[in-house]
Amino acid sequence: MDLQQLKKQLSKDLNKASNSKDLQDLKIKYLGKKGRISLLSKDLGKLSQSERPKAGKAINHLKKFFEEQSQILSKEIEQKEINAILETESIDISLPVESEKLGNLHPITKTIDKICQYFISRGYSIEDGPEIESEYFNFDALNIPKDHPARDMHDTFYVDAQMLLRTHTSPVQIRSILKSKAPLKIICPGKVYRSDADQTHTPMFHQIEGLLIDEKVNFGNLKHELTEFLNYFFGKKLKVRFRPSYFPFTEPSAEVDIMDKKGWLEIMGCGMVHPNVLKEAGVDPKKYSGFAFGLGIERMTKLDYQMDDMRLLFENDLRLISQSKNEDFKIALR
Repeated sequence: MDLQQLKKQLSKDLNKASNSKDLQDLKIKYLGKKGRISLLSKDLGKLSQSERPKAGKAINHLKKFFEEQSQILSKEIEQKEINAILETESIDISLPVESEKLGNLHPITKTIDKICQYFISRGYSIEDGPEIESEYFNFDALNIPKDHPARDMHDTFYVDAQMLLRTHTSPVQIRSILKSKAPLKIICPGKVYRSDADQTHTPMFHQIEGLLIDEKVNFGNLKHELTEFLNYFFGKKLKVRFRPSYFPFTEPSAEVDIMDKKGWLEIMGCGMVHPNVLKEAGVDPKKYSGFAFGLGIERMTKLDYQMDDMRLLFENDLRLISQSKNEDFKIALR
């Protein structure tokens, strides 16, 4: 892989970018799912184990170079665009100003609060943990094998050889078990990070996970808990189904679907906590069992607010944030 040649081409492309659209196109060209730098990361698996660290470090340097240069260019372009607007617009300072507007919570914050309040009423407590996490808590303690693809650099942001930006909120579950042992009922909301950025993914998003460990807990308890939650969240009795799936940290595992106007829609993952996970955290799997579940906050917000495009959640449109009722959302964005 000729990284020097790619860096020269990257620099040329950046010099040619003259507006925000050009810069966004370059981000897709180089860092998108099929971007030139992203594809290099995916090809690391084809190299020998001795070649991977050096190649991975070089790719990370190239990615960092692009991000730093694009940030500088983004500020320059933004200022140019502001100046262009100011040159064509005039402001009459004698006109009356609008009355002061009160702030409001973002829809994602409202969704997190809505979910948390439900589970608090069911006896769960809220737990939090670090966003910079160790490989042990993010992978090893969750029964994720060393050769699992989620550990690769093209899926995970590594800070160094041992530390990373957590890819899910499940490490909080392990830390909570080690701290409080069993029985345990917790939910863990928070930000998570994955090396993925295109029109359908963002490198940072929000998850909320739940964990219940006690004696004689079974899959029927899990189905009842999640069905009741989904009926509450969407404000009506839903058709819910559980499809067999696979997660290293639960067994059996399932995907949860709900029926909407267009058919079945995947909503979350869940399962019974794997005995290996319990053992690793110091809980006797012969005495205790438990279930866990996890869902994406952005997806739940999109459904609750009936959004057509999830990217609206990241654009900080004040018309969206100012709406206190979901039914006002589409009217506000007309």
